[in-house]
Amino acid sequence: MTEPVVTRFAPSPTGFLHIGGGRTALFNWLYARGRGGKMLLRIEDTDRERSTKEAIDAILDGLSWLGLQWDGEAVYQFSRVERHREVVEQMLAAGTAYRCYATPEELSVMREKARAEGKTRLYDGRWRDRDPADAPAGVKPAIRLKAPLTGETVVEDQVQGRVTWQNENLDDFVLLRSDRTPTYMLAVVVDDHDMGVTHIIRGDDHLNNGARQTQIYQALGWKVPVMAHIPLIHGPDGSKLSKRHGALGVDAYRAMGYLPSAMRNYLVRLGWSHGDQEIFSTEEMIAAFDLPQIGRSPARFDFAKLENLNGHYMRSSADRDLLIAIDNLLPHLPHGAEIAQKLTPAVREQFMAAMPELKERAKTLVELLDAAGFIWAARPLSLDEKAKALLTPEALSLLGEVVSVLEAVENWTAEATEQAVRGYAERKGAKLGAVAQPLRAALTGRTTSPGIFNVLAVLGREESLGRLKDQARPA
Repeated sequence: MTEPVVTRFAPSPTGFLHIGGGRTALFNWLYARGRGGKMLLRIEDTDRERSTKEAIDAILDGLSWLGLQWDGEAVYQFSRVERHREVVEQMLAAGTAYRCYATPEELSVMREKARAEGKTRLYDGRWRDRDPADAPAGVKPAIRLKAPLTGETVVEDQVQGRVTWQNENLDDFVLLRSDRTPTYMLAVVVDDHDMGVTHIIRGDDHLNNGARQTQIYQALGWKVPVMAHIPLIHGPDGSKLSKRHGALGVDAYRAMGYLPSAMRNYLVRLGWSHGDQEIFSTEEMIAAFDLPQIGRSPARFDFAKLENLNGHYMRSSADRDLLIAIDNLLPHLPHGAEIAQKLTPAVREQFMAAMPELKERAKTLVELLDAAGFIWAARPLSLDEKAKALLTPEALSLLGEVVSVLEAVENWTAEATEQAVRGYAERKGAKLGAVAQPLRAALTGRTTSPGIFNVLAVLGREESLGRLKDQARPA
């Protein structure tokens, strides 16, 4: 019987959940879910100066927004310091670790000498086999791993393939600092072992850590988890992802109006492929995702592709679901509270009536909200520059005539108003567009909107005629 799969996402709470972290969490979640396993969450908060509650909250909130629910309670690494020390004491007793009394000055000289000689092993092992009786008085030792001096350390990586390090090039690295605080290298191994982690899926900037952590596992006689080191995300130009490329927090993408479902789909395709398929439901992702299909080259972040994908998900969404998504978005927008107050039950029904057309044009929820703004705009309407330019004296006179025509419409529907305006244009010998564009400018304050007769239907008779009269010259 095979052991159940257990993955983990282990962020450091020193800032927001960045987009690369979101993808790593997604890959861990998909791999576990696809095999009936668990994804655990560990907050690596041992850097006490930089770890903040705000950052922890941002990480938890970002994961929840992405729809990545972890199993069980989150584990906080700092709370496990005593356990980390206990393991080091076991290693000292077993002879797989030793006390090092080298001073900072000695270590600095050692490093400089090793670098000058072109060596990667920076510590010369001077306390490795020395009698502890030689220890200088009053000096608190660091505890180092007694790493193998010959042979090689191998990681059979699920993404990178077989990766080999010559042990002669690897240091006896520190497990416990002289102030008794555990190093990251030790804490990660102990926590992963105690949490029953079977698969470590993380960025390939941790690949060298994989060799060192493998040595700790072997020194303790523990089973080494399966490792998969995924390439980092680069910008469209191939350089390291920066804020100008999109290296923002997951919360920033929410505030830009992306749907969680679209974000998951976009992230899963950053470095992972499944034939030519681009669009995946969450169920399809879970069923198809596997580690060997992750490429070894860095993925490139592409905002245009994300926008197009988000547009697809918006068009595929139920109108009511998009309205709920707007409600969830508003608290994250600068003027969200102000808009929320305007979304009365009556306005929400108008929004729903306009939604089928609005969602066809928008690529983000912010665009959707912006395009719908005409529904709750206060009178007299504020016109943008293009709308102002369109409303020439001739256009304003035309509007006055159209008002008279529309006032005669009793059954106020898109079909009835279209019939009336078309009839007017024909009598006038004008093209429909020459009448529709001034109507659009006066009704929405813009030169683009949903179909003008749908706009009239959504706004209703009283509001439509009122807005037109605000702008028109009497017929």
